[in-house]
Amino acid sequence: MEALDIVHVSKENQESVFAMLTAVLWLGNVTFTVIDNENHVEAVVDEGLINVAKLIGCNVGELKIALSTRKMKVGNDNIVQKLTLSQAIDTRDALAKSIYACLFEWLVEQVNKSLAVGKRRTGRSISILDIYGFESFDRNSFEQFCINYANERLQQHFNRHLFKLEQEEYIQDGIDWTKVEFEDNQDCLNLFEKKPLGLLSLLDEESTFPNGTDLTFANKLKQHLNSNSYFRGERGKAFSVHHYAGEVIYDTTGFLEKNRDLLHLDSIQLLSSCTCHLPQIFASNMLAQSEKPVGGPLYKSGGADSQKLSVATKFKGQLFQLMQRLEKTTPHFIRCIKPNDFQSPGMYEQGLVLQQLRCCGVLEVVRISRSGFPTRMSHQKFARRYGFLLLENVASQDPLSVSVAILHQFNILPEMYQVGYTKLFFRTGQIGVLEDTRNRTLHGILRVQSCFRGYQARQYLKELRRGIATLQSFVRGEKTRKKYAVLLQRHRAAMVMQKQIKGRIARKQFVDVHDASILIQSVIRGWLVRRCSGDVGLLKVGGRKGNESDEVLVKSSVLAELQRRVLKAEAALREKEEENDILHQRLQQYENRWSEYELKMKSMEEVWQKQMRSLQSSLSIAKKSLAIDDSERNSDASVNVNDDRDYSWDTGSNLKGQESNGLRPMSAGLSVISRLAEEFEQRSQVFGDDAKFLVEVKSGQAEASLNPDRELRRLKQMFEAWKKDYGVRLRETKVILHKLGNEEGTVDRVRKKWWGRRNSSRIN
Repeated sequence: MEALDIVHVSKENQESVFAMLTAVLWLGNVTFTVIDNENHVEAVVDEGLINVAKLIGCNVGELKIALSTRKMKVGNDNIVQKLTLSQAIDTRDALAKSIYACLFEWLVEQVNKSLAVGKRRTGRSISILDIYGFESFDRNSFEQFCINYANERLQQHFNRHLFKLEQEEYIQDGIDWTKVEFEDNQDCLNLFEKKPLGLLSLLDEESTFPNGTDLTFANKLKQHLNSNSYFRGERGKAFSVHHYAGEVIYDTTGFLEKNRDLLHLDSIQLLSSCTCHLPQIFASNMLAQSEKPVGGPLYKSGGADSQKLSVATKFKGQLFQLMQRLEKTTPHFIRCIKPNDFQSPGMYEQGLVLQQLRCCGVLEVVRISRSGFPTRMSHQKFARRYGFLLLENVASQDPLSVSVAILHQFNILPEMYQVGYTKLFFRTGQIGVLEDTRNRTLHGILRVQSCFRGYQARQYLKELRRGIATLQSFVRGEKTRKKYAVLLQRHRAAMVMQKQIKGRIARKQFVDVHDASILIQSVIRGWLVRRCSGDVGLLKVGGRKGNESDEVLVKSSVLAELQRRVLKAEAALREKEEENDILHQRLQQYENRWSEYELKMKSMEEVWQKQMRSLQSSLSIAKKSLAIDDSERNSDASVNVNDDRDYSWDTGSNLKGQESNGLRPMSAGLSVISRLAEEFEQRSQVFGDDAKFLVEVKSGQAEASLNPDRELRRLKQMFEAWKKDYGVRLRETKVILHKLGNEEGTVDRVRKKWWGRRNSSRIN
């Protein structure tokens, strides 16, 4: 099973093979029973018959009928003939033999398919023919007759190649040769194959007769072949044939039955009707072979039915096919010698061995080999094989001259070779010197070639390595540059992220510090205001009326509110100045890109800055003057009021009216200043935002569907108009504040007069 697996026979086919082998074994166990007085029999339906039917896949009844009867066609009628015991046994054995033979051929075909034999016709195949040799026993039957006939034909092939063709080649090539005589077995072959009075022809003829027996066959041989020197009739049914290996006596008992093809058409039809695929294949092969003509140079006949072809005819046809195939090959022979007849090891019978050597023609082969020329080579092949060992001028001549020059150069003795018409013939061992010299020369050439090819390979390897290194450097450089670009991008992204984070942290810290500073400033300023309010409160007199203390507290709160607003206005002014500086810096960054627009913007910005500074200076001067006057008046008024709280019994009503009149204009002035400051902040913010937006539109940082130059000129005109209006209102505010200051001066003069009268009254 392992071997079948190796040659790729499927498991299903293996099971079928084993089933066929088992069926062959069970066929030997099939028995028959007599059913009438004429010795007719039929198969017994027992374990053997049932197993055979089951294994080959047919019906038990059909198998029983095929083994017990035979269908014959007489005219247009079909007659069923019952078989006798001997005929039934022969039919059973023929079926078993045919199944076994077809199974063997099928396995050989599967092995050849697995090895792909025959697919590639290269002419380089080797075929081995293994045959035992002649068989000569005490009783030689039909099997030994066929085997010895095949050996006779193979011996003829041996003689033809080693004696006939060998010596014919010497003579045809024109060399000096003495012909060696040998024993030719062609007459013995004619005894077997001659028509119509050959052994095989007479056997087939007698097998076709219904009343033919082995005795009639023996008598017919004696009648027709006694004149042949290779045939001799014996007593009874025996005859002897003088083969090349010796005389063999054959017993004709069973010759006719064994020669007849006992596998009838009924058995083939039975196999074709089986359910298993192998019996169907066997039946189709049998029918196909029956339609093929039996070929051969000595046998020419058309197609015949399998029932008309005898075993000897089939054997002869197969033998001629084998011989045709052998004729197309270059044969080599191995002769096996039988050492003794007892099949004992280490024992040689001299007479038996010598007889085999003489019969096989080995002595003649040795004689021809000793005196002949076993090594031969054509002039072209010899010159082509050894011509390179000579000089160039000799090697360029014709092959015969080159061959002769080679022989002279290597000092080969004339008796050791002969020059034919087409070939050179050498005795044994003479070609070895040339082969040794050729091998040494080729070895040296190959050594030089190997060194040179190794040098070329090393140079190629160096160049390849250099190219690979260059390519690798390019690839690695490209990969490194890509990695560096990625790292650089990541680094820049990290820097941007760090910048954003650090800027956010710095802005947060700045906002925190700014808020803390504002908080501290507010606390300090509140503390200062509260301290100033506390100092003013220390001047209060306990006996003064409640309305006078309320007036002092109102003045202090107004002063604090005024200071807070002034500080807020200053802070707003500083912020606006910083924003103006930032805008100025941004405008300077785009000077190189838009020189003409920047020159215009610069001039407009300078004019705008001068105007803003003039307004700011005017506003700051007004605030400062107002703050100084208010502080002085408030301090004087506080002192005067405190003093009057003790000594205003006669002028209190007048002073009260005056002070109330003086406080109302002061509140009006503060409200005017506050409105101007708020308007200044709002206008500055609006103009700054508009100018910043137009600059961004001009530089491309922002998108808007407007003309920045025209809008900037319009903004300048609006700024000029507002500046004029603001200047007029600022001058009007100054005039109002100046009037308020004069009214307060009148009050001061009244107070001074009152203070002088009070001081004089105290002195008095």
